[in-house]
Amino acid sequence: MNNSKRTHTLKYLLFASAAFLMSFSALSKEHKIILIHGLQVSQITNKSGSDVINDGETYWQTYWNNRADERIDWPAYERIEGKIATDWVWPKLKQISRSNLCADGCVLVTHSTGDLVARHIIDNQANWLENAGLTPLNIVATFDLAGAGGGSELADIAVSALTGAAWNFAVDAALKWWLGSDVAEAVGVLHDLKVNNARKISPFPDARTPRLRFVADGNEYLGLTGGFLKGNDDSVVASHSSCGASAAKSFGSCSSTIDTNGQLKSQGDAVNSFMPHHYPMMMSDSYSHNEIHNAQRKGNVTIAMNNINVDGQNVGFNTFDKTTGTWFWKKHYRYIKDSNTQSASALIYNVIP
Repeated sequence: MNNSKRTHTLKYLLFASAAFLMSFSALSKEHKIILIHGLQVSQITNKSGSDVINDGETYWQTYWNNRADERIDWPAYERIEGKIATDWVWPKLKQISRSNLCADGCVLVTHSTGDLVARHIIDNQANWLENAGLTPLNIVATFDLAGAGGGSELADIAVSALTGAAWNFAVDAALKWWLGSDVAEAVGVLHDLKVNNARKISPFPDARTPRLRFVADGNEYLGLTGGFLKGNDDSVVASHSSCGASAAKSFGSCSSTIDTNGQLKSQGDAVNSFMPHHYPMMMSDSYSHNEIHNAQRKGNVTIAMNNINVDGQNVGFNTFDKTTGTWFWKKHYRYIKDSNTQSASALIYNVIP
């Protein structure tokens, strides 16, 4: 190869390398992302066949896995304040602290019961790590998708039914759709997910970590589970849980002025009091509980609250309004920009600072 060709090849490789680095930099986030998954039903139905690490990877594989920096995996057959904390969360917290991953701040992205696990972490991690001579994690926010931090009435009926209480066709059908037909006993995190139990786990963390909520309100399981959940629901958790309401009551929306389908109108059954530092941002009646954390787009989404301060930066969505019908049939809607083309997960990822 002559000198001119070598020079041309070298320039091309340098340019390609620079372009790759620029592309990687554009995709990277200022804050590191740590994933905390939700209930793994297969770990309850088949404990001996469970692989907690592989299950955790599979859980996020459609969208979040290759966009995150770490995961905290945990087994559904254990209790949050028991072996989930001691045998799974604690070793991972030590590893993350020693790696200095969160030196510039970390964001926890949770789904479902991961919301409750995250709350226990937020309340205890600083004390645990300091007592071990390690640096606490700088957790700047959580992004909670279909959060179950307020528990689920389905867990109440599951524990009741599977521990010998009265059983009927409706309960049987709901549990088979939610947990599967092979469930024979109520174990592990199902007890933590009972509404009263969930709300007693680290209810008032000292850390003032903003908890941003992303709420689904779509139907799943042929609607069989919704009859056991208070108010609007995503087929697994009710709006009091996913919105972050301070009380387990029947609610229709996280916002007093916007319905979950985006319609701008007064909401008489909206949540009016939230758990400390809980901020519902996104709502959608297009996504169900098990769809909101995946890569597929299901429909438009709307806003509840907007422009939340996270580590000195504004986190918010651009929105647009749309009017349909005329005269008495005229309706006004508000949607998050690009929700007509992007999935809920993509929209959420894009606003993580």
